[in-house]
Amino acid sequence: MTSTLLVTGGTGTLGRLVTPLLRDAGCDVRVLSRRSHESGGGIEFVTGDLATGEGIEAAVDGTETVVHCAGSAKGDEDKTRNLVQAAAAVGVQHLVYISVVGAERIPVISGVDRAMFGYFASKRAAERIVADSGLPWTTLRATQFHDLILTTARQMAKMPVIPAPSGVRFQPIDAGEVATRLVELSLGKPSGFVPDIAGPRVYEMKELLRSYLRAAHRNRLIMPVRLPGKAARAVRAGANLAPEHAVGHRTWEDFLAERLR
Repeated sequence: MTSTLLVTGGTGTLGRLVTPLLRDAGCDVRVLSRRSHESGGGIEFVTGDLATGEGIEAAVDGTETVVHCAGSAKGDEDKTRNLVQAAAAVGVQHLVYISVVGAERIPVISGVDRAMFGYFASKRAAERIVADSGLPWTTLRATQFHDLILTTARQMAKMPVIPAPSGVRFQPIDAGEVATRLVELSLGKPSGFVPDIAGPRVYEMKELLRSYLRAAHRNRLIMPVRLPGKAARAVRAGANLAPEHAVGHRTWEDFLAERLR
């Protein structure tokens, strides 16, 4: 019997890679999106808004597994709560959530912390909602995607002098590798928190920026800046890294060579 899976954020960086993999695995795939899309290619699109809850009950109806890829810099907890309530009402059998490495280790207390690292706090709050939902669940924490680092580098390079947070390191991973792992988990049994997934190398922020500038054939001065706050201190200590789970294969250099060619 073919199972039906709902993917939230199915048009985003990760979700758009997850959906075809699920379809190719023989699943009936439904994608929740705030905007109308034409269904086809074995993927059904439904319209709904996780922030307001509109359309969520209809989206989860008849699904056995929900793969929650939708995410943003803030508000993840409210969106996740709306999804969980609807999923519980129809008896979803497996809720799969993608979170971020360091969500439980980076304290976001002050306004400065929240401005810089609020994403981690939002993800941690959503993790708790998933774990307390009463639904069978699996949560995978991943390090930052190459795509996010590239977007950040492009924005920063618009300035004549780039302020690079000193002592801050990242371990970027290929979104496709995360998608493959997330699909494996979605097709398996609920497992709670599973081992983190991280990229093959750890880089200082200035290294990532210099690599981008070389690949993009741009010249900018990079100026180190020390970020204040407890969250920044935790990041400098490596709370956002998982070197013991460096299972990714595609490096930042590989990604840039393909994306900027």
